[in-house]
Order: sequence, then structure tokens, then C-alpha cells
Amino acid sequence: QVQLVTSGGGLVQAGGSLRLSCVVSGYSFNNYAVGWFRQAPGKEREFVAVISRSGGTTDYADSVKGRFTISRDNAKNTARLQMNKMKPEDTAAYYCAATAWGGGCSRARSDYDYWGQGTQVTVSS
Repeated sequence: QVQLVTSGGGLVQAGGSLRLSCVVSGYSFNNYAVGWFRQAPGKEREFVAVISRSGGTTDYADSVKGRFTISRDNAKNTARLQMNKMKPEDTAAYYCAATAWGGGCSRARSDYDYWGQGTQVTVSS
């Protein structure tokens, strides 16, 4: 059974940092690209960042580029999202997801096969 367990959310002041982790079990982690998405109340779930299977390619939403960094450790079946210089508009539930999509790094939710349970991030002004 495939499981993605997300952790690391919490409350942080604007300008602060948080690091999210996604631990994956139940499949060959290095066969999947891993993405992070977020969903604020009343809004659709949106793409944040993605990292390729090898970790050699990354892609970021414009809203987080230069502030967030996605990484992965295939030996530990773990992906991370380092969030710096956080803003109140970063407040959302954050989800990690895994895709076997052959095109590499995808921004489309429909391309993702497995999802974690989400972790709440709140940034106060």
C-alpha cells in the first residue's frame, strides 16, 4: 500500500521559515517525481513545486520562486519543501504527491497518482 505522510506544518510569522517533509512508503520512491501543492480556504488546490525522479530537475510556481526550495533524498524515501521569507498569502494546507508521469515534472494535479494527507501552514502578518 502506497503511503505519503506529510509533516512540518505550523504557525510562523511573516518573513520566517518552515520545512515540510514527505515520507513515502510502499513503492520505489525513485521511480516517481514528487510535487507539492497547496490549498487555501475557498480556493482550488494549486501547484507549488515539483522535483524529478533523480532530483536533477525542479520547477516552481512563480509565487514561490526564489523563496521555496524542493529537494529529495532517495535513500530515505523523503522529499522536502524548504519555505523561506514566508508571506501571509502562503497560508494553506500543503500536500505532497507522487507521479509516475513519463513527461518528467508536471504541474497538473491530474498527473499525480498518490497524495499525502496535507499539513496546515499558517503565516501571520
